[in-house]
Amino acid sequence: MVETLEIPQEILDSARLTVDEAKLELALALYAQGRLSAGKARELAGISLWQFRQLLAARRIPVHMTVAELESEIVDLQEAGDL
Repeated sequence: MVETLEIPQEILDSARLTVDEAKLELALALYAQGRLSAGKARELAGISLWQFRQLLAARRIPVHMTVAELESEIVDLQEAGDL
């Protein structure tokens, strides 16, 4: 079952946010609280994992990942020739 979250336009206007910006802010906040993984948060935000990680760094939000996630990222970087 899919549920929809409705945010009144006046709330978005007061916060000076677009719908996409509100989704991004929610994703970052939930990730920072440890309530969403990076993958799910970037999915909510509608951006790539790389873009999400850049935003975390820019906002100084600590990255938390499992050993398996770290190992997977290392393999990805090696395959891309970036490590």
